[in-house]
Amino acid sequence: MGPGPRTARRLAALLTALLAVLCGLVSAPAATAAAPQAAAGTFRNPLNTGPDPYMTFWNGSYYLTTTQGDSIRMWRSSSLGTLLDADPLTVWTDSDSSRNQHIWAPEFYRFNGRWYLYYTADDGVDDHHRIYVLESDRDDPAGPYHFKSRLTPPNHADDFAIDPGILQHNGRLYLAYSGINQYQHNGINIAPMSNPYTVSGDAVALNAAGGCPEVREGAEFLYRNGRTWMTYSTCDTGKPDYQVWMMSLPSGADPLVPGNWTQHSGAVFSRADDHGVYGPGHHAFFRSPDGTEDWIVYHAKTTSAYTYTDRTTRAQKITWNADGSPNPGRPLAMGATQDLPSGDPGAGTYWINDDGRSSGGGSVAYTGTWNSGTGCATQCFWSDDHWSDRAGNTATFTFTGTRIALLSVRDTGNGIAALSIDGGAEQRVDFYGAIRTGETLQYRSPRLPYGRHTLRVRVTGERNAQSGAAFVSVDRAEVYTR
Repeated sequence: MGPGPRTARRLAALLTALLAVLCGLVSAPAATAAAPQAAAGTFRNPLNTGPDPYMTFWNGSYYLTTTQGDSIRMWRSSSLGTLLDADPLTVWTDSDSSRNQHIWAPEFYRFNGRWYLYYTADDGVDDHHRIYVLESDRDDPAGPYHFKSRLTPPNHADDFAIDPGILQHNGRLYLAYSGINQYQHNGINIAPMSNPYTVSGDAVALNAAGGCPEVREGAEFLYRNGRTWMTYSTCDTGKPDYQVWMMSLPSGADPLVPGNWTQHSGAVFSRADDHGVYGPGHHAFFRSPDGTEDWIVYHAKTTSAYTYTDRTTRAQKITWNADGSPNPGRPLAMGATQDLPSGDPGAGTYWINDDGRSSGGGSVAYTGTWNSGTGCATQCFWSDDHWSDRAGNTATFTFTGTRIALLSVRDTGNGIAALSIDGGAEQRVDFYGAIRTGETLQYRSPRLPYGRHTLRVRVTGERNAQSGAAFVSVDRAEVYTR
């Protein structure tokens, strides 16, 4: 007796799916031991623990730089969601003592089959910051690079200069940077360039608004709807009110004529206390892999304290207003789950919350008595965490993947934990922080063979001399499956 109608339909469906897979029309169904698929199209911030991000997608990968201070490092990943999992590539160090300290805000652009990496550095004295450019030896954002030149407008030859960005307008290049002018010590200046490594004339100053008197920096550019849009950061970056403002320029207008720029009224991207986001700024823009979406990458903090520390890199999609202007929206909470950019191949990541919820089948179990609650509010993933100062208490995450990252509150009352993978040797990690911050990266495991693993967090009851107590906080684990 042959198969019944339902069985026949199931067999036909299976044969059709098999043929589609063989023809490359759909992906093969996941095997039993494959990575969880529910969160394959999503990601969560942070992307990196550094500030001043710049990012682009090129030739199948995202490339990200952030301020590192002593060198220029780059992170490369095929998916936005695995940038935090990526290992850094050191693409530049310098033995020249006049420019090998306080290396900040690198940005990289492609011109004529070469990449040009712009940055600011000094000799150890902040006011000696100047702008420099490197040139790649081949067509690769990751280099290798060689030193090309210093970029110096003649009318500011010996002046403080930081945060270089490149304006491309009417087929010409211009250097935009933050430096001394009649409006601010850190004010927006624009100078003409004859090629990617040569400034060819004096800089002009823009009297850019900003809601505070002291800083205009980190100019970035978008080109759309017949205008060039310049966004820039204002206020001291240590303040929670560090924010993004905007000016625009008609496509045919000369950017070296200050009167051609139109000021947008008010900040376009600023603190969102209800999301636990403070000081969002020093940003850049990038396109989704398929070119259909515009995204902003920026740094922000999870504390309202006046501090230059604990700025982390985040990203979110932007939209466009009816009048043609860009709309970055409001900064999202650190751990907000977002869809990956269009065309992103998928991160293969998932989260495990401290209460046992997981987007991908992971779990957490506790021994001993742990406190738990929602008192940390916006500083925690899902607004809750677990914490204990009892020596010997443990929290054990069980996960399937290749790596796990632990994020939690860092605080003045936190102590030292001992962490181990699969029952192996313990690594001591100090959860103390001089300023309370949430969803802080405390630990990333070594890379592991894909499979089932455990991360055990053991409370030691110990603390450093600055800490007021020995609590260990457990909040969110991010699991990487590729």
